[in-house]
Amino acid sequence: MSISPPPTHEPSSARPATTALRVLSRPRLLRYPERGARYWYLGIVVLVTIVLYYQLYVQYAVSTAIIGQYHMTFLYFVYISVAANAVGAFASLIAGLADRWGRANIVVYGLLVVGLLTTFVLPNAPGKASYLLSYCALAFVEGMILVATPALIRDFSPQLGRASAMGYWTMGPIIGSLVVTAVTSRTYGASTSWQDEIRFAGISGLVIFAIALFGLRELAPALRDQIMVSVRDRALIEARAKGLGAEVALHGQWRQMMRLDVIGSAVAISLYLLLYYAAVGNFVVYFATDFGYTAQRANALLDWYWGANAIALVAAGLLSDRLRVRKPFMLLGGIGSVGFTLVFTLHATQPHTGYYAFAFILAGIGVTSGIAYSPWMASFTETVERHNPAATATGLAVWGWIVRITVALSAACVPLMVNTVTPLIEHGPEVRQASVQAAPALAITRAHPKLFAELGAYAPGKVPPALSARAQQEVGAGQLRTVQKAAPQLKILREHGTEVARASADNPGKWQAWWWVCLAGQVLFLPFVFVMTGRWRPRDARRDLRDHEEAVARQVAAMQQSPQGSRSV
Repeated sequence: MSISPPPTHEPSSARPATTALRVLSRPRLLRYPERGARYWYLGIVVLVTIVLYYQLYVQYAVSTAIIGQYHMTFLYFVYISVAANAVGAFASLIAGLADRWGRANIVVYGLLVVGLLTTFVLPNAPGKASYLLSYCALAFVEGMILVATPALIRDFSPQLGRASAMGYWTMGPIIGSLVVTAVTSRTYGASTSWQDEIRFAGISGLVIFAIALFGLRELAPALRDQIMVSVRDRALIEARAKGLGAEVALHGQWRQMMRLDVIGSAVAISLYLLLYYAAVGNFVVYFATDFGYTAQRANALLDWYWGANAIALVAAGLLSDRLRVRKPFMLLGGIGSVGFTLVFTLHATQPHTGYYAFAFILAGIGVTSGIAYSPWMASFTETVERHNPAATATGLAVWGWIVRITVALSAACVPLMVNTVTPLIEHGPEVRQASVQAAPALAITRAHPKLFAELGAYAPGKVPPALSARAQQEVGAGQLRTVQKAAPQLKILREHGTEVARASADNPGKWQAWWWVCLAGQVLFLPFVFVMTGRWRPRDARRDLRDHEEAVARQVAAMQQSPQGSRSV
């Protein structure tokens, strides 16, 4: 049996509203693609996600140079991320219109805009304000793509293969981070500037844009606005597409998403990922300020986290699809990550913790969070489908908005809670260097505190002769010259030494307080596993699948026997 290609029935609201949109509109698939084509489209979407996060994260790898170039404070640089995520959050809501504009259109032309901004605008920003605005513009477009890419993953992956597909998609930010590290560690230095590193990312985005422009397609709304459990549903879905009431399916989508299992689950996963956000933006700073790691050593430690997380995302997705259940993986991964994060939090105030102890802990967090996350992404899209399969982009827009708002709020809260970071980042290195260089002079001044306090009350060359003679007698000319030679370093220590010393003492406890917040977010995630759709036992899931396949067979047989079905077979 073969089903003839159905005509496209797009509602008037789904047609481009203007001539410009008609020009940009891309051809839509009227038949569900075969396996090879389907994997091709999924592969492009994953590649897009990787290069997009490469473009977003590259600024963090060269952050010190950017801060120096524009004379920013560390806090200003942090709030660039806050502003960008806030803008991206509302862009995610706009992308809820993806069903009208076309998901592939948002991805393809969004890639073009991001590539142009990253290649030509961001590295040439004349000042810190223009840099902030340019990065926010980039984040706005990224927020829209964030919604469109998982929607395409959902479209091209039936429920029985969706967790593994979402696992590959979720690797985008992880591999993007690894690409940033790999490229900058090999190219950034005397021969290239921070502007060059950002341009490299932008050029890679333009290359992927060209691939997506010619290689990426999307399903016609009549096909994608249905639930597809397995590829065996293909014939039925194509037949149904001829008479799908798309206008009805598109009515009231936002209202249908205002449910506990949609909004509550999106909030829960956003809180669960608080530690992940910190890993992306703060782990290098944390290990540098709390344990004295260099940037290279901290990034090498993070490789354990990223690598373990990437493997677990795919493995959990494959196993979840094989067993046809999501909830056990979410609960097991959630409980496991709570345990490892608790150990990580307790070690924040233990300065003698070894490198490989942290590597083991971070790998454990990566594995357990990967076990939870890719099945969660699959379950979330299936939960949205339970209310209205035509509202996938809308449900993902709600999720994207909540995620971005949470990222923005967490980025804003970190420097407020961990207020020791700013003095350690801005003055810590010079204070440490001054302490080493001025060590002999410090020993002398500490041996004669009252004398040097009196000398410090006068400007150089203005010391009264009597006080100068007494200093010569008590300390000696050689030691006075040692102190005079170290005057610049002693000035640094007077101005910032106390502040840096206090921050160094308080820093571990401040970070530990934030890790407790992250741990609380993981605990709050656990109850919402129970409100999402899906079975707990593989046996029940297999029974549901048998019932579904029998129902599909009956409907296909009924369509064959009907006069309309006979004409189309």
